[in-house]
Amino acid sequence: MPPTRGHLRLPQWRRRCLDTAGVGIFAAGLRSAVVCSDRKAVPAPTSAAAHLNGRQPRDHYRPMAARRWHRRRQGPTWRSAASGLKPAWAAVHWLFSPQACRRSMAAENHSVVTEFILGGLTSRTELQLPLFLLFLGVYVVTMLGNLGMTGLICLDTQLHTPMYYFLSNLSLVDLLYASVTTPKMLVSFVSEKKAISYTGCMSQLFFFLLFVIAECYMLTVMAYDRYVAICRPLLYGTIMSPSVCSLLVAAVYTMGLIGSTVETGLMLSLSYCGRLVSHYFCDILPLMKLSCSSTYGVEVTVFLLAGFNIVVTSLTVLISYAFVLSSILRISTAEGRAKAFGTCNSHLTAVGIFYGSTAFMYLKPSTATSLAQESVASVFYTSAIPMLNPLIYSLRNKEVKAAVRKTLRRKLCRCRCCSSFSM
Repeated sequence: MPPTRGHLRLPQWRRRCLDTAGVGIFAAGLRSAVVCSDRKAVPAPTSAAAHLNGRQPRDHYRPMAARRWHRRRQGPTWRSAASGLKPAWAAVHWLFSPQACRRSMAAENHSVVTEFILGGLTSRTELQLPLFLLFLGVYVVTMLGNLGMTGLICLDTQLHTPMYYFLSNLSLVDLLYASVTTPKMLVSFVSEKKAISYTGCMSQLFFFLLFVIAECYMLTVMAYDRYVAICRPLLYGTIMSPSVCSLLVAAVYTMGLIGSTVETGLMLSLSYCGRLVSHYFCDILPLMKLSCSSTYGVEVTVFLLAGFNIVVTSLTVLISYAFVLSSILRISTAEGRAKAFGTCNSHLTAVGIFYGSTAFMYLKPSTATSLAQESVASVFYTSAIPMLNPLIYSLRNKEVKAAVRKTLRRKLCRCRCCSSFSM
């Protein structure tokens, strides 16, 4: 007698595999069996339960004619349309093997990742409050400096030039990409819950890449503006017209949008097994370490894109300043050389700091540096550079300092007039 359903005794791992795998895994096993089974015809058991309990089905002991008659009454078994094989037993074996069970459960595990856990800067509890106060102060200075620079350029008509138009956009980009990462980091310092949703993580990565790439190209546009101002002073008003400046700024944000879309799309194509991100925000390199699938293609593409953005923009900056330096050296008076170089030194400082930290972070394999080095480099270009840029351009620029004094004097006069009128 063939065994009934009540005689079926499955081990625990097989029952768990049946519960978790489902119809989709069984269908995949059937397709695999159709492709991978031998060319020889395999006698398919009429009951999977009979084989699993170590018994042969009743059909095995019948003569060939009786077997054919019995199969005609049972109906057709599973067949491969291409080869005419009967892979039913191969599919059942694929489904009930421990290796297939582990693969299906791993696939289920990484397909249900709906949130990540941010590791933060440090796990030491005694450093959480001091770091929170430190980065809160840095973020406040960043907000005040960049908003103050943008507002000052908008209010003072003497600063309505291409150079300060680009500088106001640079301050806006600094403010935005510092705001993408810093608030979440501050929350993780004072909260025990350090989770971020999958959608929130990918959105943070997208906007961070957008503003970082835009900053690369904004610094390049500012270097080109200095080249035209010093090497082509008579044609400066014609070349850097308002329409040209608007097109350059639009191109900057377009390049940032294209780069961030491509790289975020690559990260969305990966499957993730782990949830703990060893970083304080969602960046490309820490997320790739959590992937179950191969990341070789993603690493190569990210390296090429980062190399293109950094190398092209840095070469443009270097070529522009090479022409600027040659033009400055041709100036006869020392005062003229100092004045010409004074318009470029603040921009050169900002360019060196930004490109140095960005190249250290991305132009290397993902396993080349330790977590501590990556965190230090990330903190430098996500928190320190947005805070330093307004200070560099304001403290080392006479026009900005004069505009600040004039604006403060105007505000004080208004306050005095209002107070005297009220008295």
